[in-house]
Amino acid sequence: MKVAIYARVSTDEQTEQNQLAPLLSIAEQRKYEIVEIYQEQVSAWKNGHQKELARLFEDARKGKFQSVLVWALDRITREGPLRILEYYKKLSDYGVSVISLQESWTEMPSEIKPLLIAVMGWVAEQESKRRSERTIAGMARAKGQGVHCGRPRKI
Repeated sequence: MKVAIYARVSTDEQTEQNQLAPLLSIAEQRKYEIVEIYQEQVSAWKNGHQKELARLFEDARKGKFQSVLVWALDRITREGPLRILEYYKKLSDYGVSVISLQESWTEMPSEIKPLLIAVMGWVAEQESKRRSERTIAGMARAKGQGVHCGRPRKI
């Protein structure tokens, strides 16, 4: 089977290699033919910034592969249930399945799969919101202690 791999991290401090190694391993074990690896360092909240994801969709439309391997569904997007379902349907319409290492149920044929994908999209969105809330709270605490947060001050 021809597959693509999609790996995404949110910050420069992270590396896609943590996702790529197990994805490459599973592809090798299953004797999948990897036709393309798409990887990027960009927040899934920055709509339109996921250039590699856009390229993946274009290649899926052209029929270059039958499945996309991802570390977890939240690597595709954390924009909530509607967005993940839009992406899932778009890939399905192109004849492409999504295989997630962390959500093994993505490989099972099931009518409930869209519901589970929507739930995972909601969970990813909530996790992202909580992380943002903790960051804002930490910055407010630091600012209250006189610590400068944000861009360096102009001299």
